[in-house]
Amino acid sequence: MEQRNLIIAIAVSVVILIGSSVITQVFFPPKPAATVTQTASTGAPAAPSNGTAPSAPATATEQPLADRSQVLATTTRIAIHSPRLSGSIDLKGGRLDDLILNDYRETVDPTSPNIVLLSPVGAANAYYADFGWVAQEEGVVLPNANTVWQAEGDQLAPGHPVTLAWDNGQGLKFERRFELDENFMFKVTQRVENSSGQAVTLFPYGLVARYGTPHLLNYYILHEGLLGVLDGKLDEVKYKDLREKQKVDYSSTGGWLGITDKYWLVALIPDQGTKLSARFSHALQGTTDLYQADYRGDAMPLAAGQSVETATQLFAGAKEVRLLDRYDEQNGVPLFDRAVDFGWFYFLTKPIFKVLDFLYHQIGNFGISILLLTVFIRLLLFPLANKSYKAMSKMKALGPEMTKLKERFKDDKARMQQEIMALYKKEKVNPAAGCLPIVVQIPIFFSLYKVLFVTIEMRHAPFFGWIRDLSAPDPTTILNLFGLLPYTVPNLGPLHILSIGVWPIIMGFTMWLQQRLNPAPPDPVQARIMSLLPIIFTFMLGSFPAGLVIYWAWNNTLSVAQQRFIMWRMGVKV
Repeated sequence: MEQRNLIIAIAVSVVILIGSSVITQVFFPPKPAATVTQTASTGAPAAPSNGTAPSAPATATEQPLADRSQVLATTTRIAIHSPRLSGSIDLKGGRLDDLILNDYRETVDPTSPNIVLLSPVGAANAYYADFGWVAQEEGVVLPNANTVWQAEGDQLAPGHPVTLAWDNGQGLKFERRFELDENFMFKVTQRVENSSGQAVTLFPYGLVARYGTPHLLNYYILHEGLLGVLDGKLDEVKYKDLREKQKVDYSSTGGWLGITDKYWLVALIPDQGTKLSARFSHALQGTTDLYQADYRGDAMPLAAGQSVETATQLFAGAKEVRLLDRYDEQNGVPLFDRAVDFGWFYFLTKPIFKVLDFLYHQIGNFGISILLLTVFIRLLLFPLANKSYKAMSKMKALGPEMTKLKERFKDDKARMQQEIMALYKKEKVNPAAGCLPIVVQIPIFFSLYKVLFVTIEMRHAPFFGWIRDLSAPDPTTILNLFGLLPYTVPNLGPLHILSIGVWPIIMGFTMWLQQRLNPAPPDPVQARIMSLLPIIFTFMLGSFPAGLVIYWAWNNTLSVAQQRFIMWRMGVKV
């Protein structure tokens, strides 16, 4: 009885763990970012008040937001052209504030707009990266958001860098050189030449600033907000937490920091040998939230007649795991794959992803890769599952005997349990053996869920038929007879859970079929709970990624086949 209770507890735990995610998105859907009147800011980063890092840009003027294309058209820019990126650098301020991802679109429709990653101040959802210097001495004129740079080169492209130059009129000449690789990594080299006749001390800085709170998915298992690897460890700060704290300071040697979405990342990567003061901060620009990740490097004394130089890498693009790993290995970016939220089960999620990714590059279909991965997992757990199914088959064979005991001792529950345990001992049956595969499957299940949910490689990855995106729920629904009726089901709010697709129904059926092969719990109440689980899981997984539902349905099918074969060999009636 205790072992059976354990099985019930495990099943209920799975329902609770899965249900928490479903309940969050169905009954407490994420609130869209508040509609605010965002104002354009043309201010420059102010000198640090705490001597650690540049503060958020100060609002100099307030203007209504304009269309993004209009803002871009009113400024002089250097174009960015690469196989994977399009955009421009604003010569006023020298900011990287216009970036579009050529390989990614907003929906599975190949004609939908490309993903816009960075946008200039003055447009909605401004988001940009900026670099510069802070002086120790007062009165030193430094480049800021209003500085108009002179460009050497007409466009930035892989193998074709662009250098911006500016003279402060006090004997300091500034250069900002942009380079770009074939993917999403920029290199920004800042150089200052001192011909003023006086020594100055400068601190280099870099920042990533984002206006407004983006639309958040608000899933417990997904981090969206500010993050970085500083002092050798990953630190994540959500937008709402930063609004409460206002500022989080760090000290580190090397590392990286930035702002992440589910699939996209903008991150500053200083020289790994540089000691730096880093910070995540929040400020209000009028009524708009401004989030900023910035760092300030160590002091760089600049004697008369000398020059100093510092370089920072900037990643701005999609969080492709292979690419992040390559930057870790080749560019020395520590723990860069942690930008993908692999979670607590990293030791499982990362290997599962690598196997799926390897299979995909051999086969060309992530759905088939999931099916093959399921087979590999089944083979790995084969001895354990065999032992479990043999124990379950023996218990099912003992069903008639257990029924007699329950009838004989129906008025004496304690005696009935003693007799049942004696029967188990006599027939050498271990009821707990049936729990082991369930216990092992839970972390594997959640790890695969994590992989499907957070990795961009699964985004818009098709399977067959109507499944065009394995990372999204099954788009079919019983409410329009799975597409046979010519209308689109409207958003039903909390009742959207009733929109059950074909694959969740298949999964529920295979779960029910598997239950039919197992011995029924001796307690009628427990038996009723177990019989309801396939229905509960069908509705719960209706809003889960289709790839996960396909995995579970296929895993159940393999389990049924394996258990049926063992029962046949043991002569147990099905």
